[in-house]
Amino acid sequence: MMSSVVYMLGDLAEQLDAELRGDPTLRVTGLATLQDAGPEHLSFLANAQYRRFLADTQAGAVLLTAKDAEGYEGVALIVANPYLAYARLSHLFERRPLAAVGVHPSAVVDSSAHVDPSARVGALVVIEANAWIGPDVEIGSHSVVGARSRIGAGGRLAARVTLCHDVTIGERVVIQPGAVIGGEGFGFANERGSWEKIAQLGGVRIGNDVEIGANTTIDRGAISDTVIGNGVKLDNQIMIAHNVQIGDNTAMAGCAGVSGSTKIGRNCMIAGGVGLVGHIEVCDNVFITGMTMVTRSITEPGSYSSGTAMQPAAEWRKSAARIRHLDDMARRLQQVEKRLASVTPSGDASSDG
Repeated sequence: MMSSVVYMLGDLAEQLDAELRGDPTLRVTGLATLQDAGPEHLSFLANAQYRRFLADTQAGAVLLTAKDAEGYEGVALIVANPYLAYARLSHLFERRPLAAVGVHPSAVVDSSAHVDPSARVGALVVIEANAWIGPDVEIGSHSVVGARSRIGAGGRLAARVTLCHDVTIGERVVIQPGAVIGGEGFGFANERGSWEKIAQLGGVRIGNDVEIGANTTIDRGAISDTVIGNGVKLDNQIMIAHNVQIGDNTAMAGCAGVSGSTKIGRNCMIAGGVGLVGHIEVCDNVFITGMTMVTRSITEPGSYSSGTAMQPAAEWRKSAARIRHLDDMARRLQQVEKRLASVTPSGDASSDG
């Protein structure tokens, strides 16, 4: 990936507090993978499965741990965590265009709304009554900020983001295109087979340094607010139902779904496609592997899984057939155990001869 910026390798090493093995005047114009890098690129090795590409890479320099750098003859920046180092340097080469400071002429801003003079409000944005837009906020084109909603300093809404009414967002929050925050939760009361809608009276509160992926939805609370803690990272196409609470620094991968009133603790990792039923609690420091269905509360930290791993289709069909007979097999085994327990072992019988 090319970039219009140029850095000296020595300057990058200084920023990372890295050990430099090679020419500090080497010019770096971008970051690239080991396979795609050229002499002008800085690359990195963060996953052992890519180590096979290291020997033949054309990268001008590579971010490496001290162990991986052993025997490598090219230019290297030695760091403890190459992936973290790459993440920090990536911002130097970002090419995302910035909107001009101020409000675009096509935006519609209610007279009662507050927009900080340093904010960047794009084309065709709608900001409704009594909304509050803080310093250095960027709002992409076609986005909507609902009535009484607030965006803290340094926030960024990409294009087509919808904040419904009474959504409160902390500082430095990034929301990707198509996300909808504060939509109505799925609330209905059943009366003899027909559904009566329940008004969703709560809002959504989002902490600082949160990132929300494209087309992710977070419903407003039924009575109290839906709450997303500080530092939470939500991937694309995640569904967060009404009155869910997610603790600080928890990360969720794409297509996960959380049902209403479930509470997830701090520092959890929830992999892609995980589903959680409603009204349960997940404690802090839990890792849930992909496609797991969580049907009850998790009270102990650790790793949790459900479902079966991939196998050849013919083997899977055999396993599925056997699964259907498990209940019958368990009952028959129980009967056998009862019979065995009722039999007195011959060795226990005593006789005087």
